[in-house]
Amino acid sequence: MGFFSFSKAFDPVSDLPDLSDKVILITGGNAGIGYATVKHLARHGAKVYMAARSQSRAEEAIAQLKEEGLGPGNGEVIWLELDLKDPRNAKKAAEEFMKKEKRLDVLSLYMFFCHHDLGAEWFTVHNAAMLLENFMIGPDGVQEIMMVNVISHMVLTRSLQPLLDQTAAEPDSDVRIVVVASDGHRFVSGEPRYRNLDDFNAEFKNALSPSFARYCMSKLANILYASELQRRLTAAGSPITVITVHPGAVNTFSHKPPLSRFKLLVMPIVYLFFVHQDKGAYTSAFAAASEEVAKQRDKYKGAYLIPVGKVAEPTNIARDEVLAKELWDSVEKFLLEKGL
Repeated sequence: MGFFSFSKAFDPVSDLPDLSDKVILITGGNAGIGYATVKHLARHGAKVYMAARSQSRAEEAIAQLKEEGLGPGNGEVIWLELDLKDPRNAKKAAEEFMKKEKRLDVLSLYMFFCHHDLGAEWFTVHNAAMLLENFMIGPDGVQEIMMVNVISHMVLTRSLQPLLDQTAAEPDSDVRIVVVASDGHRFVSGEPRYRNLDDFNAEFKNALSPSFARYCMSKLANILYASELQRRLTAAGSPITVITVHPGAVNTFSHKPPLSRFKLLVMPIVYLFFVHQDKGAYTSAFAAASEEVAKQRDKYKGAYLIPVGKVAEPTNIARDEVLAKELWDSVEKFLLEKGL
């Protein structure tokens, strides 16, 4: 049934329009909610690029989509190499994409960090939380969860901006950037800052769950980034819509090896409080392609959505424009220092 209420008002199977003229890029599309979002959109005719690090896993995911019914009359799913641990690779992926395509209607950023093959899966049941992820500083001096969830996604978006702008300039365009964040940002307390690498690399050693605290800080950064991006686009006169999504309590973790030993404990919790990833992707699909967004553009610009497609308010911290600008400026400074 799900810890979060999933309305029957929207179902991508029946409520999405024909997307056969749309080109969509989804990061993390080979697994979990990203995979389900690819499926929902491709089934309505979109050409969807599945951006992922591993070609073999992407090809396995595409084969699975075909087994689940993606076929003639549906859209096309294409692998795009993207390793978000390296911002240079994010820029390269954008450049490769722009060599292949002359338009980009939807950029969906599934910002969820997975450490190697163990997974970084978290779940909350009331106030209980668990996250399996190790603290690791990457070669550029930034902890990996911030690089993957925040910085490299910002590089990808910035690098794709010319194509997004070009598409948005066409008559009757409907260009959207969807940022998949989390209500995990609500667990951030105190006065978070994003001034420098020390802030980006905070370990939160004194937190009850340091790894979960780091995850929540990255999710807060996602929301701040999306809101600042929307403000800048609007100020520049761009019609592009930026939407942040909280997918809800979704089971993308119960099959993972680290939890297998706790199966008898985990599965009853999953049954009571979590939904299947197909349903967990409903809000992402709504944000990416629902006609309601086009009909009420001002309502959804810069909005934070919870299941399914409902506008909600993030925390006061997540709405802090000064903090959002601080994050933006700090990332820009870091990228400049790295020659990006």
